[in-house]
Amino acid sequence: MQFHHYGYVSGDPRVQPASGEGLDRPEVLPDDVDVLIVGTGPAGMIMAAQLAQFPHIRTRIIERRAGRLEIGHADGIQARSVETFQAFGFADRITAEAYRITEMAFWKPDPKQPEHIIRTARTPDDPEGISEFPHLIVNQARVLDYLAESAANGPARIRPDFGIEFKGLEVEEQGDYPVRVSLRHVAGPDEGRERTVRAKYVVGCDGARSGVRSAIGCTLAGDQANHAWGVMDVLARTDFPDIRTKCAIQSHSGGSILLIPREGGHLFRMYVDLGEVPADGSSAVRNTPIEQIIARANEILTPYTLDVRNVAWHSVYEVGHRLTDRFDDVDNPDSGRLPRVFITGDACHTHSAKAGQGMNVSMQDGFNLGWKLAYVLSGCSPASLLSTYSAERQVVAKNLIDFDRQWSTMMARRPEEFEDPSELEEFYTRTIEFPAGFMTEYAPSLITHADDHQALATGFPIGKRFKSARVSRVCDGNPLQLGHQARADGRWRLYVFADAATAEADSTTRRLAEWLTHASDSPLKAVLSGGAWVDWFDVKVIYQQRHEDIAIGEVPSVFTPEVGPFQLVDLENVYGVTPDEDIFDVRGIDRAGALVVARPDQYVANVLPLTAIDELAAFFNPILTR
Repeated sequence: MQFHHYGYVSGDPRVQPASGEGLDRPEVLPDDVDVLIVGTGPAGMIMAAQLAQFPHIRTRIIERRAGRLEIGHADGIQARSVETFQAFGFADRITAEAYRITEMAFWKPDPKQPEHIIRTARTPDDPEGISEFPHLIVNQARVLDYLAESAANGPARIRPDFGIEFKGLEVEEQGDYPVRVSLRHVAGPDEGRERTVRAKYVVGCDGARSGVRSAIGCTLAGDQANHAWGVMDVLARTDFPDIRTKCAIQSHSGGSILLIPREGGHLFRMYVDLGEVPADGSSAVRNTPIEQIIARANEILTPYTLDVRNVAWHSVYEVGHRLTDRFDDVDNPDSGRLPRVFITGDACHTHSAKAGQGMNVSMQDGFNLGWKLAYVLSGCSPASLLSTYSAERQVVAKNLIDFDRQWSTMMARRPEEFEDPSELEEFYTRTIEFPAGFMTEYAPSLITHADDHQALATGFPIGKRFKSARVSRVCDGNPLQLGHQARADGRWRLYVFADAATAEADSTTRRLAEWLTHASDSPLKAVLSGGAWVDWFDVKVIYQQRHEDIAIGEVPSVFTPEVGPFQLVDLENVYGVTPDEDIFDVRGIDRAGALVVARPDQYVANVLPLTAIDELAAFFNPILTR
């Protein structure tokens, strides 16, 4: 973490210096805003945290509740989300308080005594080591707290406006603030007051009953599985031996339980199978009392018992899989009209909770859109950039629903309905990359190139997230994860994997550095919102030598830029290989070198030879407004 380059910091370094809108942020919601976020759920709060890095953009986030969420309904945090939290600066802290999933136990009827269940398998949660980050369980409310802290500590000092309800919107063709939004105060001193706010862009992060979705004419389409589940967060005494292990439990009676231990050492969540729902019986199932859910859980757990002492929260739901046909307000792609209103998370895709994907995918929706809004509003990119949001994220949501439909269907089956008794655990192991959050692969677009040169860096697939590996920082010899050095600051990243020459030698790496620094068509020469290139690009070099063999004084200046008001030299972007884990071998990087371009949301956008300066310029030309 760097924080002294603006002057000595004696307090919490996570609190960045306020600037722009953050210097005199009005307490009262203004009449005109650049971005109005509706809803403080995971997608809304991660977008606020991202936009807090752009203090020249007036961003406000409204929430119908009178204050912070106290009990969240989601709890599963996939490794990709923890990776994202690392970029926002709180992965270590949330990991310390969370429950960490290391394995999953499978329980089935005892062949000798079928009315009893026995453990039949233990499956490692990440047997292939696909991520250095853990799979966590922590209450959604705490995730929102950390994101709220990040937003409040950013230069723009974004904090939610609580007690304000969205009523409707209209998009006009003219004006600087073409979206007219109707609101009503439902809490606080202005309760009952209605007002209108104008915005350049509106983002609906307002859940499955989204008012923003309705206002732009989108509807959720899909199916109900007609199968009900009771879910409860409880404190209990039990003799069930795996109460602190994630479990899939299938009983002889046909009932199933998905058991999720919670943070804190005692709390756990149970998804309890309530059976098929008659065509006209939905309302009756939804009114299933907690006592009946607990009794059903005890029946499934036989011969073990569950004595519930406290219920923190419970609910009943039917599995449903629904998706909107678009994630923005452009109902005719051929019209040439560009989007002004967007929807995220449950507002555009709903599914069961048992795959643990809802909060995670919603956050990636917000992360995907946040930086794009920032670039367009900063004048750095054309408004056409915003059309990539719906195109990219709808495919991800469709894949999620397909996966969840298969997983939730398998969880509801009777044991005798499986052709192979180990089918459930084998499916869990075989598909682990999906629930871990690493299957997303964006198709070629304005911001994701085709894989013409993928062979130069096979371990960084274009369209997938930048997968970290260990390197050694030259200036201090520290072994680090390369991917962990990327903050959620909205910058593009150029990872220059050097050719075999040393830093002081004439080489393709040095020639690329000279072009980046001086050429008129270099992306670093684009005039971006009046700032220096280091405000929009993070350029790193990874040499093939060990750190002690690299003369940092000979490294080209583009890798050691001047930063901050005192123009201090940043030495932390120069790396060598570690002796026990050569990143060139681990990530399949050609020894002639390669350039890996990563988007601000950490997805690989391009892989190029070090000599392909024309292709690099051509890639960025339509993205950056010079």
